Amino acid sequence: MKKTAIILGASGLTGGYILERLINDERYDTIKLFSRSKLEGQSNKVKQFIGDLLNLEHFKSDFTADEVYCCIGTTKSKTPDKTRYKKIDYGIPVAATKLAKANHIDTFLVMSSIGANKNSSTFYTKTKGEMEHEVLQGNIKNTVILRPSFIGGHRNEKRALENIGLLIFKMIQPLLIGSLKKYRIIEAKTIAQAMIHLANTTEENEVIVTSNRIQDIGTNN
Repeated sequence: MKKTAIILGASGLTGGYILERLINDERYDTIKLFSRSKLEGQSNKVKQFIGDLLNLEHFKSDFTADEVYCCIGTTKSKTPDKTRYKKIDYGIPVAATKLAKANHIDTFLVMSSIGANKNSSTFYTKTKGEMEHEVLQGNIKNTVILRPSFIGGHRNEKRALENIGLLIFKMIQPLLIGSLKKYRIIEAKTIAQAMIHLANTTEENEVIVTSNRIQDIGTNN
């Protein structure tokens, strides 16, 4: 029997690659997108549910699938208000976890970030760490948390500071060896490939996947 997948964040860089791959993956016959606006020109495999993701519980009856790919995230420049920022980066994944649990979805994959730590003194990494903690509290059978480093790939939107950071990181890539490999830039398409593989294998048993492991999995599968 073919599968149904949910993608949260399909309009983003990594979520877009996941969508593209799942459309071409014969294991799936339905891909559900939950978002604020419609993505035009999609395959017949794609079903779109439009609304406010900050009230994700309103989608409960439609939030059914075999697996969830949660790629929700914002940036300081796009969302300078910390209260709203937390509602997005923490609130949406946590709400999705609760819906997945309630609707008996056994596989939940979520993008976090390198350095995530609920005890961090930095707002961004603390928010990601708190999100991870709550997702794990959901006790979904197959929960996978991915912690990528700087994410590379072409974006339609302009992110000046992020682009500068990526340029600097590209220059120092050769120096990031050994335990520092997890800080290397990782391409969004590699993350997408790793997430799909992790959703479809019993060979990996990692709950928290570091950036260098994402690189290995995404490149070799």
